[in-house]
Amino acid sequence: MAPAEGARIRARGWSWRHAGRLRPAVSELDLDVAPGERILLLGASGAGKSTLLAGLAGVLGGDDEGDATGELTVDGAHPADRRGRVGLVLQDPDSQVVLARVGDDVAFGPENLGVPREEIWRRVAESLEAVGLELPLDASTSALSGGQKQRLALAGALAMRPGLLLLDEPTANLDPQGVEEVRDAVGRVVASTGATLVVVEHRVSVWLPFVDRVVVLAAGGGVLADGPPSNVLAAQGAALREAGVWVPGVEPLRPRRSGASPGDLLLSAEKLSVGRRSGSAVARGIDARVAAGRLLGIAGPNGAGKSTLALTLAGLLAPVDGRLLAHPALAGDAGPTPSRWRSRQLLTRIGTVFQDPEHQFLASTVRAELAVGPRALGLGPDEESARVDGLLDRLRLDHLAGANPFTLSGGEKRRLSVATVLASRPRLLVLDEPTFGQDARTWRELVALLAALLDEGSAVVAVTHDADFLDALADDVLRIGAGDTAEVRP
Repeated sequence: MAPAEGARIRARGWSWRHAGRLRPAVSELDLDVAPGERILLLGASGAGKSTLLAGLAGVLGGDDEGDATGELTVDGAHPADRRGRVGLVLQDPDSQVVLARVGDDVAFGPENLGVPREEIWRRVAESLEAVGLELPLDASTSALSGGQKQRLALAGALAMRPGLLLLDEPTANLDPQGVEEVRDAVGRVVASTGATLVVVEHRVSVWLPFVDRVVVLAAGGGVLADGPPSNVLAAQGAALREAGVWVPGVEPLRPRRSGASPGDLLLSAEKLSVGRRSGSAVARGIDARVAAGRLLGIAGPNGAGKSTLALTLAGLLAPVDGRLLAHPALAGDAGPTPSRWRSRQLLTRIGTVFQDPEHQFLASTVRAELAVGPRALGLGPDEESARVDGLLDRLRLDHLAGANPFTLSGGEKRRLSVATVLASRPRLLVLDEPTFGQDARTWRELVALLAALLDEGSAVVAVTHDADFLDALADDVLRIGAGDTAEVRP
């Protein structure tokens, strides 16, 4: 890829507060980044990392969405005046898919920058190859998995040849092989173009070989640590662990499970085939059993059908073929076929957390969002408040009770999406990437909460690439290979 001059970043006392929030998302930030530097941006969930990236990309919004103070510039100008110099990959890749076909979507950015047509399509091919997305240019973007959309978003950013590349958890939805491929692709692009890189990633070890500086945002404002990676980790290791940073070499604390025998059988699948369209299967031959007090993990490469299987087990998609049976301990009087249950019947039986948490938000405040389920169940005000207040406290969302769910950080949105399901106390939880966007501290708290639910007799099905999560909680792991049948391994 052709060389480009890296962008310069400067912040002086910069703060941003979302409308309706009491505390600024970023407060009193002073920062200088030279052209071509490669920065790993760390901090606890909610410390303002995503907000800073959005500010640098010039996409924070107008006065009605929040207010800024201080100075934040890219190449000496307001970021909104430098958008052609900046490529941003968001936590949620769905929000960056613009067009219906893969090639057109990658071409969208350079086309808007006025790049000649022949050069656009050369860039499209190079960018798709760089991120390992081997699909026809006319492939439908709506048919891509979450991990494939993540690669697509990165390809679209690379095709713009940005002087500043901003990546917000770019590998969070990728399988282990995909993590290495995308990380290596970013490293090659940055090395060949000279672009400045700022990457947000909770798992520090992934990016350490590719960055020359680590900046840690303090939860209360300002910078907690800043310097060469080895110096920051050596001098500030304890403080970083306390702040929730995943410090390399420090194993996550795992909760103790009671070790009780499996309870009632709740759900079973026999020779199950699943797909989003009738007659079109993305995974076949699935045999699985879900029992009370047990966690079934679903793992496998991107595009293998894991999320589609989860939606089918949750009763939100009908099987393409085979049999999915809800047993009496789960079904009660609702019948044995979850896809035929009404929404009220699902509410207390199966709760689903989607891969994209925003797809399930309905209310204008966090508190109101948590009250949706209890209110639908007809609970009284006292019981509703008790459930909502308890979840706000347990998942560190109490200070956000009045905030709009869509203004939360990615990690906060994920915890809220889990909490909305827990508020209805279903017998079975189906979770798609439940630990996405979590720092080490909130990861421990979320895992401990799920462990307690399992010990109390709930069942969990979890789609995840998080090996630590599976090691901590999974009783069985269903591994799906792309185009192959599934295999259950204890």
